Amino acid sequence: MDAIVLYPSPGMGHLISMVELGKLILTHHPSFIVIILITTPPFKVGSTASYLAAVSAINPSISFHQLPLISLDPASYDSVESLLSDLINLNNVHVDAALTKISLTSTVHSLIIDPFCYPALEIAAKLKIPAYYFFASNASCLALFLHIPSIYRNTTENFKDLNTLVHLPCLPPIPLNHLPEPTLIRNTIECDFLINSMAHLAKSAGTIINTFETLEPKAVKALSEGFSIPNGPSQTPPVFCVGPLIDTNNGRNRGNGDDDNKGAECLKWLDSQPSQSVVFLCFGSMGLFSKEQLMEIALGLERCGQRFLWVVRNPPSNNKKQGFTEGQDPALDTLLPEGFLDRTSDRGLVVKAWAPQVAVLSHGSVGGFVTHCGWNSVLESICAGVPMIAWPLYAEQKFNKIMLVEEMNLALPVNESENGLVSAEELEKRVRELMETEAGKSIRDHAMAKRDEAAAALSEGGPSVTALAQLIKCWTQK
Repeated sequence: MDAIVLYPSPGMGHLISMVELGKLILTHHPSFIVIILITTPPFKVGSTASYLAAVSAINPSISFHQLPLISLDPASYDSVESLLSDLINLNNVHVDAALTKISLTSTVHSLIIDPFCYPALEIAAKLKIPAYYFFASNASCLALFLHIPSIYRNTTENFKDLNTLVHLPCLPPIPLNHLPEPTLIRNTIECDFLINSMAHLAKSAGTIINTFETLEPKAVKALSEGFSIPNGPSQTPPVFCVGPLIDTNNGRNRGNGDDDNKGAECLKWLDSQPSQSVVFLCFGSMGLFSKEQLMEIALGLERCGQRFLWVVRNPPSNNKKQGFTEGQDPALDTLLPEGFLDRTSDRGLVVKAWAPQVAVLSHGSVGGFVTHCGWNSVLESICAGVPMIAWPLYAEQKFNKIMLVEEMNLALPVNESENGLVSAEELEKRVRELMETEAGKSIRDHAMAKRDEAAAALSEGGPSVTALAQLIKCWTQK
């Protein structure tokens, strides 16, 4: 059988994007089978098992190969990145065994890996399997990341200490302190892990990106012509923009009864709201706020007078081990201002921990999205034509905010106070600006136009479908 093997790093966000890539491949080349290697992390990452079962039931040509568990103690690590670095390096022997076994019964045309899984490149080379990177974030971010090693070569300082801007032809000026936190201090495990993941890209056969050309024309052109790697185009493998890849079944494949109930509650409430009147606030599974910040958000929502749907999670734990696991549902009465839920019950709904984000954004009552700027969330908002308020929290999200606000005109920014909090006044101001002003209307109109472009990209003859056809040709002509 003709097989494509996908190897995501742990975490639902990475897994879902890879699954959607597998679905897209099968839509346009159904003779393939798709096998996804699953790393079992030493910490709880959500309802993975039920999600995998649901995907397999609906898509019989997609199967999952569970790699053996590697025992690591999360409490002994200072960061997720350092834990992932060890986990993925130790995983390599199991990836080797899995690919060797799969190759006995199938012709493996390609191994597609998350950038963090770059140690698998040597296995693919040994087995003579073409290996491709799958970059689940945007092309602009990839262009920036590829430039980071050259910045390091030209300075001995830590990025966090440099008050300078990165200038690339395809990007607006980027403050160095807006790069992902692991890159801000050099010569750490976390920094080396990220830098190495990008440095090894040149050893791949190509890079698949979850974006579409008309969303980021400058960055896509730069990557295609090799501008992003200072030593020249010969080091830039071909790029294939095949997005937007989003999980349109979000909220219906989790297999969790409590989540299903929350989803039904959200959608039923939205059914009773006027068109484009609701501001949706959701910050991803790792988007955790202090109690003080939750109080500010609540006050801002109460003062702005707009309808809202807000997903609230517990504040981050001081227990290092608990920081890697899912916590309990939040106790809203203790986290939010006294009487807040009663005072806003006629125009607001607060849900605990989770909501079916794609279904919510696609609902006609939703008119704005306050987001942490994770790329999956951004694409979901774009595909729904919903304008955003950009509130980045971690990873590459500060950079995404700059692109959304300054380059794509799809979001308004929120600005932190000197104490690191976003004040109630700032949130109120931005929500009113999005929902009530001409500036907000302009962003809304632009979001609607990008929604249409996203749909066109994945339609017959669209640029993403054409890029996928070119990619599949690379696999099948050899």
